[in-house]
Amino acid sequence: MAKPLQIEVWNPSGKYRVVSTKPMPGSRWINLLIQQDCRVEICTQNKTILSVEDIIALIGDKCDGVIGQLTEDWGETLFSALSKAGGKAFSNMAVGYNNVDVDAANKYGVAIGNTPGVLTETTAELAASLSVAAARRIVEADEFMRGGLYEGWLPHLFVGNLLKGQTVGVIGAGRIGSAYARMMVEGFKMNLIYYDLYQATRLEKFVTAYGQFLKANGEQPVTWKRASTMDEVLREADMISLHPVLDKTTYHLVNKERLAMMKKEAILVNCSRGPVIDEVALVEHLKANPMFRAGLDVFEDEPYMKPGLADMKNAIVVPHIASASKWTREGMATLAALNVLGKIKGYPIWSNPNSVEPFLNENSSPPAACPSIVNAKALGLPVSKL
Repeated sequence: MAKPLQIEVWNPSGKYRVVSTKPMPGSRWINLLIQQDCRVEICTQNKTILSVEDIIALIGDKCDGVIGQLTEDWGETLFSALSKAGGKAFSNMAVGYNNVDVDAANKYGVAIGNTPGVLTETTAELAASLSVAAARRIVEADEFMRGGLYEGWLPHLFVGNLLKGQTVGVIGAGRIGSAYARMMVEGFKMNLIYYDLYQATRLEKFVTAYGQFLKANGEQPVTWKRASTMDEVLREADMISLHPVLDKTTYHLVNKERLAMMKKEAILVNCSRGPVIDEVALVEHLKANPMFRAGLDVFEDEPYMKPGLADMKNAIVVPHIASASKWTREGMATLAALNVLGKIKGYPIWSNPNSVEPFLNENSSPPAACPSIVNAKALGLPVSKL
């Protein structure tokens, strides 16, 4: 018999049983569940990724809802087990849900929650951080210094790229892509070229207004351009940040051929989804072009990197931490918990999942609604009029 998983229990006599497959930041999410008569069980097992069998054991014979993580495989087996235990809600503590078989959830009548609306600025900030770190070779210089190799100032020591006046390219100018663009344009006075299926009118107006401000103060104005193709961005930009959704059309969006289009000293940043880049092709490009640099937060086969990537001095790699600011992660935990709680209590669905401030205000009770249920329409769930 398998050894039972370690759990931490809050409010043991609660009417509704809610399981969290991982400890999550903050305590508000726990308190909100307890206040609504939930027994909260948190898996504290020292295991990074729980197996399907582990989660089935956590669900047990009676479970009203589960809060899970994007590293877990939520498909037919788990939704069947959750439904059998009386559960009607599952929420990722993430905006993405590539780990979820939504059709299987629909089959068993399980609502699927996610947590948009709190990741925009923090993800854009990490993309900007990787951009600057790559441009100025900060990680290389840090390792050099810690290795005791610094003997004094030299004219050619870790010479990088000046961002002012260069062109930043954004592929996918949605909320995160636009936030990143604003940071780079205003923060570093970079020009913008972007590609998106839809016109980013607000972003264009922002860059235009900032350009006018600079011109009025005697400085060179910044400019913007909406590219007609993604390849146009790759050819013209000095720095490119990827912000598309991941689907069949964006898998290996950046491949060997498109890497070859880019400038020899370009910088490529990805905080979206790992498979958007052909990682094997990127490793070969980094080897062949030592002044080309990359900043990566996501990888094609997480948690693994393709062979050779870890050895590339011209690549900065971090472990999927784009949302890892305290406010954001605590907000994600709160939204995930409220998705599950709302379905348990029979609440309607919040009308705008990207406008979640009312749920995050700690000085008032959250609205009686589920913040974001991705399969609400398929399940015929009502929309809140709040």
